[in-house]
Amino acid sequence: MTDLERYILEEWREDYQAGRLPRREFLRRVAVFSGGTALAATVLAQLGIVFTPGELAEAAAAPSPAEPAAPGGTVPPTDPAITVRNVSFPSGTVTVLGYLALPRTGTPAPGVVVVHENRGLVEHIKDVARRLAKAGYVALAPDLASAEGGTERYTDPAQVTAILGRTPPDQLVAMLNAAVRHLQGLPEVRRDRIGAIGFCFGGGMVWRLITQNPDVRAAAPFYGPSPDLDAVPRIRAAVLAIYGERDERINAGIPALRERLQRANVVHEIVIYPNADHAFFNDTGQRYNAEAARDAWSRVLVWFERYLKAGG
Repeated sequence: MTDLERYILEEWREDYQAGRLPRREFLRRVAVFSGGTALAATVLAQLGIVFTPGELAEAAAAPSPAEPAAPGGTVPPTDPAITVRNVSFPSGTVTVLGYLALPRTGTPAPGVVVVHENRGLVEHIKDVARRLAKAGYVALAPDLASAEGGTERYTDPAQVTAILGRTPPDQLVAMLNAAVRHLQGLPEVRRDRIGAIGFCFGGGMVWRLITQNPDVRAAAPFYGPSPDLDAVPRIRAAVLAIYGERDERINAGIPALRERLQRANVVHEIVIYPNADHAFFNDTGQRYNAEAARDAWSRVLVWFERYLKAGG
């Protein structure tokens, strides 16, 4: 089991134990993620979950629950200040699908890679890209499930999460590096002003990206797992790291990460929001915290203004 797979499974376990995820749906997701009940039984045992074979089999056979209708978003695709389009670009043998949002300014602007959560490239992440475009950035949200057809191919979000879990981490980072190159090749983008933002799983992927790509000047990972601490000295981006106070599983890694960032002289700020939980920024989720989300977004815009638009 890779660290990313464990991260995803532990997040589901946390949601189940907190009452946000019904037991049958938790077991069903683990079965989908594991590729069947046999491996799911092993995974559940590793997670410390007691179950019966019959219960697991029944859950695995259950249909995916209907997804609730997503809110309309903050910035609609028809907003006259922006333009949006679907794009694709190569990453090795993979054709990466993506969603591009651009301001209608007519002048080159900084570019930002937007990295989705473990549910894939959903409407919420597209809305984040549009919000950035409205603020004057060219935002590209790559679909990291592209190697198996992309998020829209699947009606069951657990299938998308399973794809992300089994995709080698190096391949995921390669797709993000390809997204950076794609932005840099657009005439609408200032190729020397590239940033990145990501949430949950995507926050962890942003940390990995900036340890490997010195072209990223500014980054805003939201409550993602910490990177390899030995790789921290390679970071050249100015990092605004956002966390929620109640997110104990992720926050356990903050002290060591902070110490390593300081020792490596990486420009950074770590913000922990009181009474906020994991995924507090997602306004389509159960843990949305409007006050913390508004403040975090304001901080991101100030950070990107300083280190992307103004240059730092």
